[in-house]
Amino acid sequence: MLYRQSLLRGACFIIASEFMLACMGAVIKTAAVELPNEIIVFFRNLFGLLALMPFIIRHGAAGLHTRVPWLHVLRGTAGVSAMYCFFYAIAHIKLADAMLLKLTTPVFIPLLAYFWLRETMPWLARAALATGFVGVGLILKPGADFNWIVLVAVAGSMFAALAKVTVRKLSRTEPAFRTVFYFALVAGSVSAVPLLWAWQTPSPRGWLLLLAMGPLATLGQLFMTRGYAAAPASQVGIFTFSSALFGALFGWLFWDELWDAVSVLGALLIAVAGALALRSKATGAAASTPLVRETGIAAVTERAGGGVDR
Repeated sequence: MLYRQSLLRGACFIIASEFMLACMGAVIKTAAVELPNEIIVFFRNLFGLLALMPFIIRHGAAGLHTRVPWLHVLRGTAGVSAMYCFFYAIAHIKLADAMLLKLTTPVFIPLLAYFWLRETMPWLARAALATGFVGVGLILKPGADFNWIVLVAVAGSMFAALAKVTVRKLSRTEPAFRTVFYFALVAGSVSAVPLLWAWQTPSPRGWLLLLAMGPLATLGQLFMTRGYAAAPASQVGIFTFSSALFGALFGWLFWDELWDAVSVLGALLIAVAGALALRSKATGAAASTPLVRETGIAAVTERAGGGVDR
């Protein structure tokens, strides 16, 4: 009975987290009507960096020394590239499709980890990869209805997967706070450069939309942390796909977006792929390998710092 209560509580927190994520996606889509993608990404990273200030003051400069700066640069560059792709996709395709394609990230992680970190790829991960590619293919709709911007969303998932695999590499020598700080620093610095040619002063409404991203992301991170603390990721992780459902609801309410039957089938296959990937991850975690744990303090701190997940 106690286990069921924990599972229910964890699922509710994860669903609440994904609702906040979908709300943030709706805010980004609304802001993109008047603001370029470069400004939206910059302020998302700026707010993430500002949120870290209390932690920076507490830890001091001594805790920021690193021997692998190139890995931090790779992680930050991959993470901010994922943001550019996702935010651009949210602005130009159906909100539900953007939310759904973002969730293919776990499908790409085993593939990158296999080639870079030489981690084994269990058969569940292989099945997830194949199923995910079929689902993405149905969302892509090759042919007359093909929208190339969907490929931008898929590229965002691949960049996010690269960032997460880099975090695995960093976790061998770097504490979580240091990894989060350098991500915020690199992402903030990289996203500031395009402002030299893309800056435009937001309207009062634009400022409100940009400011709204902060609390929505923070609430989403808080709920996510509580959800994964209440129950195993392999049990509640599947509820992350609720963000696509919320995205579909918001898309229908505010932009008259509707899924067709082919997209629904693609969504179901991606959900199955995500479930297989989570089950594969749980199997790997049973071996007590720190590189495959996604629910520990490093993952929680990473998301709290405004990483690519949010």
